[in-house]
Amino acid sequence: MSEHLALENIRILDLTRVIAGPYCGAMLADLGADVIKIELPGRGDDARAYGPYVNGESLYYGNLNRNKRGITLNLKSEEGKEIFRKLVKESDVVLENYRPGVMDKLGLGYDELKTINPRIIYAAVSGFGSYGRYSKRPGYDIISQAMGGLMSVTGHPGNGPTRVGSAIGDVLGGMNLVIGILAAIEARHTTGEGQRVDVSLIDSVVASLENAYQRYEVSHENPKRMGNAYASIAPYDSYEASDGWFVIGCGNDKLYKQFCDNILHMPELVTDPRFDCNVNRVANNLELKAIIEETFAKKHTVSECVDMILAAGIPAGPIYNVSDIMEDPHIRDDREMFVHVDHPVMGDVILNGNPVKLSDTKVGIRFPSPTLGQHNEEIFHSLGYSDEELAALKEKGVF
Repeated sequence: MSEHLALENIRILDLTRVIAGPYCGAMLADLGADVIKIELPGRGDDARAYGPYVNGESLYYGNLNRNKRGITLNLKSEEGKEIFRKLVKESDVVLENYRPGVMDKLGLGYDELKTINPRIIYAAVSGFGSYGRYSKRPGYDIISQAMGGLMSVTGHPGNGPTRVGSAIGDVLGGMNLVIGILAAIEARHTTGEGQRVDVSLIDSVVASLENAYQRYEVSHENPKRMGNAYASIAPYDSYEASDGWFVIGCGNDKLYKQFCDNILHMPELVTDPRFDCNVNRVANNLELKAIIEETFAKKHTVSECVDMILAAGIPAGPIYNVSDIMEDPHIRDDREMFVHVDHPVMGDVILNGNPVKLSDTKVGIRFPSPTLGQHNEEIFHSLGYSDEELAALKEKGVF
Protein backbone atom coordinates (compact mmCIF):
# COMPACT_ATOMS: atom_id res chain seq x y z
CA MET A 1 0.00 0.00 0.00
CA SER A 2 1.26 3.48 -0.89
CA GLU A 3 2.49 5.85 1.81
CA HIS A 4 0.54 8.61 0.09
CA LEU A 5 -3.01 9.70 0.89
CA ALA A 6 -5.58 10.28 -1.84
CA LEU A 7 -6.19 13.96 -1.02
CA GLU A 8 -2.89 14.80 0.69
CA ASN A 9 -2.31 17.86 -1.54
CA ILE A 10 -5.73 19.38 -0.83
CA ARG A 11 -6.30 21.97 1.92
CA ILE A 12 -9.83 22.65 3.10
CA LEU A 13 -11.05 25.49 5.32
CA ASP A 14 -13.99 24.08 7.26
CA LEU A 15 -16.33 26.75 8.64
CA THR A 16 -19.19 24.32 9.21
CA ARG A 17 -21.11 23.35 12.33
CA VAL A 18 -23.19 20.47 13.70
CA ILE A 19 -23.58 17.58 11.18
CA ALA A 20 -23.85 18.00 7.39
CA GLY A 21 -20.78 20.18 6.83
CA PRO A 22 -18.59 18.57 9.51
CA TYR A 23 -19.51 15.11 8.15
CA CYS A 24 -18.34 16.22 4.70
CA GLY A 25 -15.11 17.62 6.17
CA ALA A 26 -14.46 14.42 8.12
CA MET A 27 -14.91 12.22 5.03
CA LEU A 28 -12.45 14.39 3.08
CA ALA A 29 -10.01 14.44 6.00
CA ASP A 30 -10.18 10.63 6.20
CA LEU A 31 -9.17 10.62 2.52
CA GLY A 32 -6.08 12.64 3.42
CA ALA A 33 -7.06 16.29 2.96
CA ASP A 34 -5.58 18.86 5.35
CA VAL A 35 -8.82 20.12 6.88
CA ILE A 36 -8.57 23.22 9.08
CA LYS A 37 -11.64 23.56 11.30
CA ILE A 38 -12.41 27.25 11.95
CA GLU A 39 -14.59 27.97 15.01
CA LEU A 40 -15.90 30.90 17.00
CA PRO A 41 -13.50 32.02 19.76
CA GLY A 42 -14.60 30.88 23.21
CA ARG A 43 -17.59 28.93 21.94
CA GLY A 44 -16.76 26.78 18.96
CA ASP A 45 -19.03 24.55 16.92
CA ASP A 46 -22.55 24.18 18.37
CA ALA A 47 -21.92 20.43 18.46
CA ARG A 48 -19.41 20.89 21.29
CA ALA A 49 -22.50 21.32 23.49
CA TYR A 50 -24.07 18.04 22.31
CA GLY A 51 -23.69 14.80 24.28
CA PRO A 52 -22.48 12.22 24.92
CA TYR A 53 -19.58 13.65 26.91
CA VAL A 54 -16.35 12.02 28.02
CA ASN A 55 -14.35 13.99 30.61
CA GLY A 56 -16.38 17.08 29.74
CA GLU A 57 -15.59 16.86 26.01
CA SER A 58 -18.25 16.12 23.37
CA LEU A 59 -17.82 12.75 21.67
CA TYR A 60 -20.58 13.86 19.26
CA TYR A 61 -18.22 16.61 18.09
CA GLY A 62 -15.23 14.28 18.25
CA ASN A 63 -16.71 11.79 15.80
CA LEU A 64 -17.52 14.41 13.16
CA ASN A 65 -14.29 16.39 13.42
CA ARG A 66 -11.55 13.76 13.53
CA ASN A 67 -8.47 14.23 11.35
CA LYS A 68 -8.91 18.03 11.43
CA ARG A 69 -6.64 20.74 12.75
CA GLY A 70 -8.52 23.41 14.65
CA ILE A 71 -8.29 27.18 14.99
CA THR A 72 -10.57 29.91 16.31
CA LEU A 73 -11.25 33.07 14.34
CA ASN A 74 -13.65 35.99 14.65
CA LEU A 75 -14.72 36.62 11.06
CA LYS A 76 -16.60 39.78 12.08
CA SER A 77 -13.32 41.50 12.91
CA GLU A 78 -11.21 43.02 10.15
CA GLU A 79 -8.13 41.25 11.47
CA GLY A 80 -9.97 37.93 11.46
CA LYS A 81 -11.09 38.49 7.88
CA GLU A 82 -7.52 39.28 6.87
CA ILE A 83 -6.25 36.06 8.41
CA PHE A 84 -9.00 34.14 6.65
CA ARG A 85 -8.12 35.73 3.30
CA LYS A 86 -4.49 34.70 3.78
CA LEU A 87 -5.63 31.14 4.42
CA VAL A 88 -7.83 31.21 1.31
CA LYS A 89 -4.81 32.11 -0.82
CA GLU A 90 -3.15 28.87 0.26
CA SER A 91 -6.22 26.61 0.19
CA ASP A 92 -8.25 24.60 -2.30
CA VAL A 93 -11.71 24.49 -0.74
CA VAL A 94 -13.84 26.66 1.54
CA LEU A 95 -16.56 24.63 3.22
CA GLU A 96 -19.49 26.44 4.89
CA ASN A 97 -23.05 25.79 6.05
CA TYR A 98 -24.25 29.23 7.10
CA ARG A 99 -27.63 30.42 5.91
CA PRO A 100 -27.19 31.64 2.30
CA GLY A 101 -26.02 35.25 2.20
CA VAL A 102 -24.20 35.31 5.55
CA MET A 103 -20.73 34.95 4.02
CA ASP A 104 -21.53 37.62 1.42
CA LYS A 105 -22.51 40.05 4.20
CA LEU A 106 -19.16 39.36 5.84
CA GLY A 107 -17.41 40.20 2.56
CA LEU A 108 -16.19 36.61 2.33
CA GLY A 109 -18.61 35.12 -0.21
CA TYR A 110 -17.54 33.23 -3.32
CA ASP A 111 -17.45 36.29 -5.57
CA GLU A 112 -14.96 37.94 -3.20
CA LEU A 113 -12.87 34.84 -2.46
CA LYS A 114 -12.36 33.89 -6.11
CA THR A 115 -10.66 37.26 -6.69
CA ILE A 116 -8.16 36.27 -4.00
CA ASN A 117 -7.72 32.72 -5.32
CA PRO A 118 -9.33 31.90 -8.69
CA ARG A 119 -8.75 28.19 -8.01
CA ILE A 120 -10.78 28.18 -4.81
CA ILE A 121 -13.74 25.80 -4.65
CA TYR A 122 -16.52 27.29 -2.55
CA ALA A 123 -18.69 24.48 -1.19
CA ALA A 124 -21.86 25.27 0.73
CA VAL A 125 -24.57 23.05 2.20
CA SER A 126 -27.80 24.57 3.48
CA GLY A 127 -31.40 23.62 4.11
CA PHE A 128 -32.81 24.76 0.77
CA GLY A 129 -29.80 25.76 -1.35
CA SER A 130 -28.22 29.09 -2.20
CA TYR A 131 -31.00 30.16 -4.59
CA GLY A 132 -34.72 29.61 -4.96
CA ARG A 133 -37.70 31.05 -3.11
CA TYR A 134 -37.00 29.05 0.07
CA SER A 135 -33.26 29.71 0.14
CA LYS A 136 -33.38 32.02 3.16
CA ARG A 137 -35.36 29.58 5.31
CA PRO A 138 -33.52 27.86 8.15
CA GLY A 139 -32.97 24.17 7.59
CA TYR A 140 -32.44 21.25 9.92
CA ASP A 141 -32.47 17.51 9.32
CA ILE A 142 -36.08 17.08 10.44
CA ILE A 143 -37.21 19.81 8.03
CA SER A 144 -35.45 18.06 5.16
CA GLN A 145 -37.00 14.71 6.04
CA ALA A 146 -40.45 16.32 6.25
CA MET A 147 -40.36 18.47 3.13
CA GLY A 148 -38.18 16.04 1.18
CA GLY A 149 -40.91 13.40 1.44
CA LEU A 150 -39.00 10.83 3.48
CA MET A 151 -41.29 11.03 6.51
CA SER A 152 -44.36 10.53 4.31
CA VAL A 153 -43.17 7.08 3.21
CA THR A 154 -41.60 6.02 6.52
CA GLY A 155 -43.57 4.24 9.22
CA HIS A 156 -46.28 1.61 9.41
CA PRO A 157 -49.73 1.76 7.79
CA GLY A 158 -52.21 3.56 10.02
CA ASN A 159 -49.48 5.40 11.91
CA GLY A 160 -48.30 8.96 11.34
CA PRO A 161 -45.32 10.08 9.25
CA THR A 162 -42.06 8.99 10.88
CA ARG A 163 -38.60 10.51 10.99
CA VAL A 164 -35.79 8.12 10.09
CA GLY A 165 -33.88 7.21 13.26
CA SER A 166 -30.68 9.05 12.27
CA ALA A 167 -30.03 12.53 10.85
CA ILE A 168 -30.08 11.01 7.39
CA GLY A 169 -30.89 14.33 5.67
CA ASP A 170 -27.71 15.85 7.10
CA VAL A 171 -25.67 12.78 6.23
CA LEU A 172 -26.97 12.71 2.65
CA GLY A 173 -26.26 16.43 2.33
CA GLY A 174 -22.72 15.89 3.59
CA MET A 175 -22.13 12.98 1.23
CA ASN A 176 -23.43 14.94 -1.76
CA LEU A 177 -21.17 17.83 -0.83
CA VAL A 178 -18.20 15.44 -0.84
CA ILE A 179 -19.19 14.30 -4.34
CA GLY A 180 -19.54 17.88 -5.55
CA ILE A 181 -16.17 18.91 -4.12
CA LEU A 182 -14.36 15.95 -5.68
CA ALA A 183 -16.04 16.70 -9.03
CA ALA A 184 -14.98 20.37 -8.80
CA ILE A 185 -11.40 19.36 -7.97
CA GLU A 186 -11.34 17.13 -11.05
CA ALA A 187 -12.89 19.87 -13.23
CA ARG A 188 -10.20 22.29 -12.03
CA HIS A 189 -7.56 20.08 -13.65
CA THR A 190 -9.20 20.97 -16.98
CA THR A 191 -10.33 24.56 -16.45
CA GLY A 192 -7.67 25.77 -14.04
CA GLU A 193 -10.37 27.49 -12.00
CA GLY A 194 -12.53 26.71 -9.01
CA GLN A 195 -16.30 26.99 -8.81
CA ARG A 196 -19.23 27.06 -6.43
CA VAL A 197 -20.68 23.78 -5.14
CA ASP A 198 -24.25 24.20 -3.89
CA VAL A 199 -25.97 21.35 -2.02
CA SER A 200 -29.26 21.47 -0.13
CA LEU A 201 -30.59 19.04 2.46
CA ILE A 202 -33.99 19.11 0.78
CA ASP A 203 -32.59 18.21 -2.65
CA SER A 204 -30.56 15.42 -1.08
CA VAL A 205 -33.60 13.85 0.58
CA VAL A 206 -35.80 14.35 -2.49
CA ALA A 207 -33.24 12.48 -4.59
CA SER A 208 -33.08 9.65 -2.04
CA LEU A 209 -36.73 8.67 -2.61
CA GLU A 210 -35.58 7.12 -5.92
CA ASN A 211 -38.61 5.57 -7.68
CA ALA A 212 -41.37 7.17 -5.56
CA TYR A 213 -41.85 9.89 -8.16
CA GLN A 214 -42.06 7.48 -11.07
CA ARG A 215 -44.67 5.43 -9.20
CA TYR A 216 -46.69 8.59 -8.59
CA GLU A 217 -46.34 9.65 -12.23
CA VAL A 218 -47.82 6.34 -13.34
CA SER A 219 -50.52 5.85 -10.67
CA HIS A 220 -51.24 9.45 -9.62
CA GLU A 221 -51.39 8.15 -6.04
CA ASN A 222 -49.06 9.21 -3.27
CA PRO A 223 -46.89 6.33 -2.05
CA LYS A 224 -48.17 4.97 1.26
CA ARG A 225 -46.30 4.00 4.38
CA MET A 226 -45.57 0.30 4.15
CA GLY A 227 -43.57 -0.44 7.28
CA ASN A 228 -40.52 -2.50 6.29
CA ALA A 229 -41.99 -3.70 2.99
CA TYR A 230 -40.85 -2.34 -0.37
CA ALA A 231 -43.29 -1.04 -2.96
CA SER A 232 -41.54 -2.72 -5.89
CA ILE A 233 -40.40 -6.17 -4.65
CA ALA A 234 -41.78 -9.02 -2.49
CA PRO A 235 -40.94 -10.91 -0.38
CA TYR A 236 -38.72 -8.03 0.71
CA ASP A 237 -39.67 -7.26 4.30
CA SER A 238 -39.03 -7.95 7.97
CA TYR A 239 -40.23 -11.20 9.51
CA GLU A 240 -40.70 -12.30 13.10
CA ALA A 241 -38.78 -15.36 14.28
CA SER A 242 -39.14 -17.09 17.66
CA ASP A 243 -36.66 -14.74 19.32
CA GLY A 244 -36.54 -11.58 17.23
CA TRP A 245 -36.67 -10.16 13.72
CA PHE A 246 -34.84 -10.64 10.43
CA VAL A 247 -35.19 -9.54 6.81
CA ILE A 248 -35.44 -11.35 3.49
CA GLY A 249 -34.62 -9.84 0.09
CA CYS A 250 -36.05 -11.92 -2.76
CA GLY A 251 -35.24 -9.57 -5.61
CA ASN A 252 -36.52 -11.68 -8.51
CA ASP A 253 -38.66 -14.68 -9.51
CA LYS A 254 -35.72 -17.08 -9.43
CA LEU A 255 -34.95 -16.25 -5.80
CA TYR A 256 -38.62 -16.50 -4.90
CA LYS A 257 -38.81 -20.00 -6.41
CA GLN A 258 -35.70 -21.05 -4.49
CA PHE A 259 -37.29 -19.72 -1.32
CA CYS A 260 -40.57 -21.57 -1.87
CA ASP A 261 -38.84 -24.82 -2.83
CA ASN A 262 -35.98 -24.92 -0.33
CA ILE A 263 -37.17 -22.94 2.69
CA LEU A 264 -40.95 -23.05 2.80
CA HIS A 265 -41.15 -26.42 1.01
CA MET A 266 -44.29 -25.10 -0.63
CA PRO A 267 -43.64 -25.16 -4.39
CA GLU A 268 -47.32 -24.52 -5.03
CA LEU A 269 -46.80 -20.90 -3.97
CA VAL A 270 -44.75 -20.32 -7.13
CA THR A 271 -47.84 -20.76 -9.33
CA ASP A 272 -50.41 -19.45 -6.84
CA PRO A 273 -52.13 -16.58 -8.72
CA ARG A 274 -51.68 -14.32 -5.68
CA PHE A 275 -47.91 -14.72 -5.85
CA ASP A 276 -47.01 -15.93 -9.35
CA CYS A 277 -45.25 -12.71 -10.37
CA ASN A 278 -43.59 -9.86 -8.56
CA VAL A 279 -46.46 -7.41 -9.14
CA ASN A 280 -48.92 -9.83 -7.55
CA ARG A 281 -46.61 -10.61 -4.67
CA VAL A 282 -46.29 -6.91 -3.88
CA ALA A 283 -50.07 -6.49 -4.02
CA ASN A 284 -50.57 -9.46 -1.68
CA ASN A 285 -47.50 -9.01 0.46
CA LEU A 286 -49.35 -9.19 3.79
CA GLU A 287 -50.81 -12.59 2.90
CA LEU A 288 -47.41 -13.87 1.81
CA LYS A 289 -45.78 -12.46 4.93
CA ALA A 290 -48.28 -14.29 7.16
CA ILE A 291 -47.53 -17.58 5.38
CA ILE A 292 -43.77 -17.11 5.76
CA GLU A 293 -44.03 -16.31 9.47
CA GLU A 294 -46.50 -19.06 10.39
CA THR A 295 -45.01 -21.90 8.36
CA PHE A 296 -41.34 -21.06 8.82
CA ALA A 297 -40.06 -17.99 10.68
CA LYS A 298 -41.76 -18.38 14.06
CA LYS A 299 -40.63 -22.00 14.30
CA HIS A 300 -36.96 -21.00 14.34
CA THR A 301 -34.62 -18.48 15.91
CA VAL A 302 -33.34 -15.49 13.96
CA SER A 303 -29.95 -17.12 13.59
CA GLU A 304 -31.45 -20.38 12.33
CA CYS A 305 -33.69 -18.58 9.83
CA VAL A 306 -30.89 -16.45 8.44
CA ASP A 307 -28.48 -19.38 8.18
CA MET A 308 -31.00 -21.57 6.34
CA ILE A 309 -32.01 -18.82 3.92
CA LEU A 310 -28.43 -17.86 3.15
CA ALA A 311 -27.53 -21.53 2.61
CA ALA A 312 -30.24 -21.63 -0.05
CA GLY A 313 -28.59 -18.73 -1.86
CA ILE A 314 -31.17 -16.14 -0.88
CA PRO A 315 -30.32 -12.72 0.65
CA ALA A 316 -31.25 -12.43 4.33
CA GLY A 317 -29.93 -10.87 7.51
CA PRO A 318 -30.74 -10.26 11.16
CA ILE A 319 -32.11 -6.91 12.27
CA TYR A 320 -29.26 -5.60 14.39
CA ASN A 321 -29.35 -3.09 17.20
CA VAL A 322 -26.32 -0.90 17.87
CA SER A 323 -24.67 -3.31 20.28
CA ASP A 324 -25.04 -6.13 17.73
CA ILE A 325 -23.35 -4.01 15.09
CA MET A 326 -20.45 -3.07 17.34
CA GLU A 327 -19.87 -6.74 18.21
CA ASP A 328 -20.10 -8.11 14.66
CA PRO A 329 -16.56 -9.17 13.66
CA HIS A 330 -17.13 -8.48 9.95
CA ILE A 331 -18.24 -4.90 10.54
CA ARG A 332 -16.01 -4.16 13.53
CA ASP A 333 -12.80 -5.93 12.55
CA ASP A 334 -12.75 -6.91 8.88
CA ARG A 335 -14.25 -3.66 7.60
CA GLU A 336 -12.77 -1.48 10.39
CA MET A 337 -15.96 0.48 10.95
CA PHE A 338 -15.09 1.35 14.56
CA VAL A 339 -11.72 2.90 15.23
CA HIS A 340 -10.00 3.53 18.55
CA VAL A 341 -8.46 7.00 18.84
CA ASP A 342 -6.51 8.54 21.71
CA HIS A 343 -7.95 12.01 22.41
CA PRO A 344 -5.99 14.43 24.64
CA VAL A 345 -9.04 15.05 26.89
CA MET A 346 -11.35 12.07 26.37
CA GLY A 347 -8.63 9.43 26.24
CA ASP A 348 -9.32 6.23 24.30
CA VAL A 349 -12.60 6.63 22.38
CA ILE A 350 -14.27 4.81 19.50
CA LEU A 351 -15.15 6.74 16.34
CA ASN A 352 -17.03 5.64 13.23
CA GLY A 353 -14.82 4.25 10.48
CA ASN A 354 -14.95 5.50 6.90
CA PRO A 355 -17.09 3.41 4.52
CA VAL A 356 -14.80 4.14 1.56
CA LYS A 357 -11.97 1.66 1.11
CA LEU A 358 -9.14 2.33 -1.37
CA SER A 359 -6.66 -0.38 -2.30
CA ASP A 360 -3.58 1.86 -2.56
CA THR A 361 -4.03 5.18 -0.78
CA LYS A 362 -5.20 4.30 2.72
CA VAL A 363 -8.35 5.86 4.12
CA GLY A 364 -8.61 6.18 7.87
CA ILE A 365 -8.48 8.13 11.10
CA ARG A 366 -5.00 9.41 11.83
CA PHE A 367 -5.62 11.74 14.78
CA PRO A 368 -8.51 12.93 16.97
CA SER A 369 -10.68 16.03 16.76
CA PRO A 370 -9.04 19.27 17.91
CA THR A 371 -9.66 20.92 21.22
CA LEU A 372 -10.96 24.45 20.75
CA GLY A 373 -8.22 26.52 19.09
CA GLN A 374 -5.65 23.74 19.50
CA HIS A 375 -3.68 24.68 16.38
CA ASN A 376 -3.95 28.47 16.52
CA GLU A 377 -0.26 29.18 16.99
CA GLU A 378 0.89 26.48 14.57
CA ILE A 379 -1.28 27.72 11.70
CA PHE A 380 -1.00 31.47 12.38
CA HIS A 381 2.78 31.21 12.65
CA SER A 382 2.79 29.50 9.24
CA LEU A 383 1.11 32.64 7.85
CA GLY A 384 3.99 34.77 9.11
CA TYR A 385 2.54 36.15 12.36
CA SER A 386 5.00 36.64 15.22
CA ASP A 387 4.33 35.77 18.86
CA GLU A 388 3.94 39.45 19.65
CA GLU A 389 1.42 39.98 16.86
CA LEU A 390 -0.56 36.93 17.94
CA ALA A 391 -0.64 38.11 21.55
CA ALA A 392 -2.06 41.43 20.41
CA LEU A 393 -4.64 39.78 18.16
CA LYS A 394 -5.72 37.44 20.95
CA GLU A 395 -6.11 40.39 23.31
CA LYS A 396 -8.48 41.98 20.78
CA GLY A 397 -10.57 38.78 20.55
CA VAL A 398 -9.60 37.99 16.97
CA PHE A 399 -9.07 34.32 17.86
